[in-house]
Amino acid sequence: MTSNLFTPLTIRGTTIPNRAWMAPMCQYSADTEGPDTGAPNDWHVQHYGSRAVGGAGLILVEATGVTAEGRISPGDLGIWNDAQVAGHRRLTAIMRAHGTVPGIQLAHAGRKASTDLEFNGGASLKDGEGGWKPVGPSAVAFSDKLQVPHELTGEEIEGVVTAFADAARRAVEAGYEVVEIHSAHGYLLHEFLSPMSNRREDGYGGSFDNRTRLALEIVDAVRAVVGERAPLMYRVSATDWIEPEGWTADDSVRLAALLREHGVDLVDVSSGGNVPRAPIPTAPGYQVPFAARIRRETGMPTAAVGLITEARQAEKILADGEADAVMLGRELLRRPYWPHEAAAELGDERPLPAPYGRA
Repeated sequence: MTSNLFTPLTIRGTTIPNRAWMAPMCQYSADTEGPDTGAPNDWHVQHYGSRAVGGAGLILVEATGVTAEGRISPGDLGIWNDAQVAGHRRLTAIMRAHGTVPGIQLAHAGRKASTDLEFNGGASLKDGEGGWKPVGPSAVAFSDKLQVPHELTGEEIEGVVTAFADAARRAVEAGYEVVEIHSAHGYLLHEFLSPMSNRREDGYGGSFDNRTRLALEIVDAVRAVVGERAPLMYRVSATDWIEPEGWTADDSVRLAALLREHGVDLVDVSSGGNVPRAPIPTAPGYQVPFAARIRRETGMPTAAVGLITEARQAEKILADGEADAVMLGRELLRRPYWPHEAAAELGDERPLPAPYGRA
């Protein structure tokens, strides 16, 4: 028997062996000082290696800063300089060795940058406390607990585009086969999309076309670097959950159609993160309808994410045509071998790594 969940998916020149994928989840565990600042270390090797052994078809390495100021915290991974490439090669090598396609999420935290490690409380860090001045589309803070960001100038916006392209080049050099652009959860690109955070009056603010301009410029720049055969994904928050004032599901459908024209292969559909205390009705699969709508109305392949925890739940999402793949986040933190467990439950059991066969 071949289930939908364990049917391979080919995107451009890359075949992903199944559709149970690992969502990007920050570990906040990179070195914070010295020559290896921002580079993957032994923690990341064992973390991603165990999920590759666990059977994930695609692993998207956590939000990785395209600039030093684009990190959420000092402990974030980075790929803003060539010295960091060697550490990333360790990750792609161990994933590939165990049959997983290695991917990376390129990110800029924008106005939500310069905070302490999440498990230390995530408080804002200012200059002199190990932090820095965050940037954003406008001088509007995410909340009264975070800094007011510096409003990016036109020249600085050009620098952001260049930083994403340079990071994509390094990602390819490091062996990543899939690149995802992070435009969700209230980070920089999402901030430009949403009128809740973008108050600009130039060519990057105001109208829908202006607010999506940076997204499309970055997509074009990254596509030019990774070439025509590499899969390019784009993560979006489908809604701010504040309608009609914020970014809406209708906006996401319009954006997805444009992304398809600009060479994006799949939209990774999440939601929220740009407005504190937004009324988000969390429940199992609560974001799946957004992925289904984008797929249905634009023809863009999608990945669904959000409280997907059970094998038959994931299988039904795919069987019903609501998404082309499912992303698992916290469930893979709890259960690194979830894909093997799911395959067994669906009657589509795959062989365990030989050293674990006795189990």
